[in-house]
This record gives sequence, structure tokens and C-alpha cells, in this order.
Amino acid sequence: MSICANRGNINVNDVMGDYLLTLVDTLDTLAVFGDMKGFQRAVKNTIKFLPSFDIDSHVQVFEVTIRMLGGLLSAHIIATDEKNTLGMRLDLNGTYNGELLHLARDLGYRLLPAFEASPNAVPYPRTNLKNGYFSGETSNTCAAGIGTLLLEFGTLSRLTNETIFEDIARSAFNDVWAARSKKNLFGNDFDLKQQRWVGTTTGVGAGVDSLFEYMLKSYVYFGDEQYLGMFESSYAALLQYSRDTVGGYAFFNIDMRSAEIASSWVDSLSAFIPGMMVLAGDVDGAESAYMLYYHIWRRFRAIPERFNLFLREPDLLFYPLRPEFIESTYFLFRATGDPFYLDVGEMVLEDINQLQRTACGYASRHSVSTLELEERME
Repeated sequence: MSICANRGNINVNDVMGDYLLTLVDTLDTLAVFGDMKGFQRAVKNTIKFLPSFDIDSHVQVFEVTIRMLGGLLSAHIIATDEKNTLGMRLDLNGTYNGELLHLARDLGYRLLPAFEASPNAVPYPRTNLKNGYFSGETSNTCAAGIGTLLLEFGTLSRLTNETIFEDIARSAFNDVWAARSKKNLFGNDFDLKQQRWVGTTTGVGAGVDSLFEYMLKSYVYFGDEQYLGMFESSYAALLQYSRDTVGGYAFFNIDMRSAEIASSWVDSLSAFIPGMMVLAGDVDGAESAYMLYYHIWRRFRAIPERFNLFLREPDLLFYPLRPEFIESTYFLFRATGDPFYLDVGEMVLEDINQLQRTACGYASRHSVSTLELEERME
């Protein structure tokens, strides 16, 4: 029996999905690394072993969008790039005929029931790729899950000339924007049936994180001034209410309405924030914010899922190979040219290879306090 047949295991189902996730995840990586043979082989295997998404799999709309839909679209763009920027164009020699885009379109339509079943523009957080939405689905979602669809759905619309995908993603985004507090902040738990926040904690961590990222990147990618205006308002609110005003090193979890501190921990997902700050042009602020995560990594050779700033100890010990700290390291090196960030990158690579590499892949750390690994790779 497939591990994903266990519908009660939400974490496994959300990530793995029974649809060759790791293979698709590697497509654009192989291209960026300049591995033409590897890229061509991976594209061929994806087409061969993933003929469609007619799969009885219960997936999270957010997760499948950013990883599966995004992976297929990125690889298609690279394989058909007229400028051949990465030297990976495949459509001229007859080895590629747009199959990845066809797969992406198939997946996009299979995600639509999550939107169509909703009483408003906010999609249900999960759906079944074969059977669509079912009536027992939870109506609780998060700001990131609602707003982190724009890049992929917008790209799919522009590549297929079918506006439905970008239209529904934009509508969902507009709904979460309309639900912001007077301080221009968002909660982390939204009930789409009640159309209200049932969790009002906000910050730059889980449940909210990528919403800010997608506002800015949607402006950069699509050139839409609306997204830039939204980002500037939200980013100013983060700096005013969430960031440590003494050193600028930490962004605290606060209440979206009162701005009172809600908890004393930071999570590993929030390590994306220095990279986003670089993209926004705030390099000095990014360098300050980066140092918190750097010192946590130095101590544990990983970043625990939650680290308590008051106790200076982890609240949640596991590390599932999250890439956010690495991405911020890359952004800061590109922005500053400082070899310090190259050294950090080498340190991270060595730590992961030494502590989490196995015979068949890389495993999640069960605890940053021990060398114990889990039987899974997300």
C-alpha cells in the first residue's frame, strides 16, 4: 500500500502526493547546475512516468502549487527559452514538445474544485486530484495558503492563454487582502466558511510567510503596480509592529489587531525574510535579520522548527531540510559579494552532507539535539 493511501497522515499526503515530487523538484535544479544530460533525462522520465494527474491523491493546494505546478512550469520555460539563457533548450531537437506544460494544465484544472466549492474566492486548502473536493474537507486555511498561488497560476494562464487560473488566484489574493487588519497585518488561520480570522497571530513565520514574498515577486514578475502597493503597505507594517526595534535582528509573532507580542519563538520558515528584504532593496536590514538564523545554524548545524528566543532553546526540535536559510544566504551573497556568505554556504552543504545524507537521499533530522534521522525526505 502506498504511504499516501493513509489519508489520516496529513503531513505525508500534503507533501508526497504519489506524483513523482522529487523528480519534478529536481528539474530546474539540474538546469541551473548546467547538467544538460541530467535535465534532459529528468524531463523524459517525468513525461514517461507521469502521463497525467488522474491520481486518487488527497493534496494540499498550496503545497502542490508551489512545488509541482511551479516545477513543471519552470522546466517548460527553461526547455523552450528562445534566448536559451541556461543552455537547456530542448524543443529544437525534437526531444520536447510541450508535454510539461500539458501536465501543468491538467494539474491546474484538477485544483479548480477547491475554488469552485468555496462560498467565496478563497480555496479549500485540500482537494483530491481524481475526485475533487469532498464535503468533509476542513474550511480552515491560512494567509500564505490563500495568497501564495499568484506566480504559478498567473504563469499557467499566460502560457496557455486561459485566464481562469490567474483570475481565481487574483480573486483569492484580493479576498485575503480585504481581510487584513487596520494595521495592514494578516492572521495565520482563516475560516473560509465564516469568512473571518480564527487565528490572529501574525509575523513572518508559518501561515503568513510567503504571502509577503508573493506580493513582491508578483510585482517583479508581472509588473503589476497593485502588488507593489500591497507589499509596501504590508512590509511597512512588519517593520513597525513585528521587528525588534532595538537590534532589528528578530521579527516577533504578534497579534494582527493589537500588535501585542503573541509568542517568544521564531520558526525555521521565517528564515526566508532576509532574502525577501534583499529583493525589496533593504540589504542592511537583511544583514541584521540574517545573523539570528546564522547563529542558530552554527549552534545546531541546522535550524530547529521553532527556537525560543527567551529561553534560547528549541521548542520544536526537528529539521525537515527547509531551504529558506540557504536561499537568504544566496540572496545576500549576490547583493553584497561578501565571501562570508560563500563560507556559510559551504558550511551548510558540509553539515547536510555529513549529518543528513543517506544511501538513497537526504533525511529529515528528528532532533537537532541528536543525530537521529527520520524515515522521510520532504
